[in-house]
Amino acid sequence: MSRRVTLGFLLHHPAHFIALGFGAGLAPAAPGTVGTLVAIPIALLLRAYGDDLAFAVAIVAAFVVGAWASQVTGRALGVPDHGGIVIDEIAAFLLVLFFTGTTVPAIAIAFALFRLFDIVKPPPIRQLDAAMKNGIGVMLDDLLAAGYALLVYAIGQRLLT
Repeated sequence: MSRRVTLGFLLHHPAHFIALGFGAGLAPAAPGTVGTLVAIPIALLLRAYGDDLAFAVAIVAAFVVGAWASQVTGRALGVPDHGGIVIDEIAAFLLVLFFTGTTVPAIAIAFALFRLFDIVKPPPIRQLDAAMKNGIGVMLDDLLAAGYALLVYAIGQRLLT
C-alpha cells in the first residue's frame, strides 16, 4: 500500500528528507522535474566554493546516501520508486552538470536532455527500472539517463563546434 507524501512524512526521518529532495518530492505535479531543478543551485554552489574534487565527492555522496535514503523511504511508502523520491534526479543531474558546466545555455540543454531520457527511459533504463526494486535500482536508472544525456550533449558539442 502506497502512502501519500506529506510534510509530516518528510520530516519524520532523515532518510525521507533526503529521498524526497529536501521537500521537492512534495510537489503536486512533476516532482521529478522539480527535483532535477534542485540540483542547479547545489551545482552552482559547488562550482563557486569548491573545486572538481569537492564536486565529485558531493556526487558520489549523493549517490551513496541517496541509495540508502531511497531504500528506507521506498519501504516506508510501500513503493520502491515512489514518484516523490527525487534524490535520484538530484544526484544524476549533478553528475550531468559536473561535465556540461553551469552556464545558463549548458544548464538548459543538459536539463532538457536529462529530463527527456529520465521520462522516456530508453533501453536498458526501463528494464533496469523494472528489475531492480531497491534503493540502488532507484539511483541507477537515473544514472543511466544521465549517461544518455551526457552522450547526446557531447555529440552535439562535437558537431556544433
